Amino acid sequence: MLYLDMHPFVELAKKTVEEYVRKGKIPSPPSNIPEEMNKKAGVFVSIKKRGQLRGCIGTFLPTTDNIYEEIVRNAIAAATQDPRFSPVQEQEIPELEFSVDILSPPQPVRDLNELDPKKYGVIVMKGWKRGLLLPDIEGVNTIDEQLKIAKLKAGISPFDSDVEIYKFKVERYK
Repeated sequence: MLYLDMHPFVELAKKTVEEYVRKGKIPSPPSNIPEEMNKKAGVFVSIKKRGQLRGCIGTFLPTTDNIYEEIVRNAIAAATQDPRFSPVQEQEIPELEFSVDILSPPQPVRDLNELDPKKYGVIVMKGWKRGLLLPDIEGVNTIDEQLKIAKLKAGISPFDSDVEIYKFKVERYK
């Protein structure tokens, strides 16, 4: 099924979730993966239902051979493995909305003034703990809010200033 006016990244995420939830199958890649999907990048797939988050899983660095495989893997994980939600059920599929974020490589932050929660996502790290927050999240308007949420996601105290911080940009497709 083709979805009119849907970006190919979003169409792939939607098709993947539909096929996986309905049939338990992972769609086979085409013999010629489109050029825009044949690059390596970190990818996040977000699923919303009635405007509320329903699943979001991703990779800040590529873990597969290309964006196509990254979208497929993360779409299935967002629908079935996000620990905050139960797995997506078949009857929910018509209500789901998808977005796909393609991440730029992370850059170290030397000064918090380099950050802007509308423009950059952040990764905070301390030891093996890591937390990531995508940019331009509704309700996140300040650098402090963005860093606090990312630290909490990592299991790091929001008051701990001894963390490594990285920023990245995304290309968001809805």
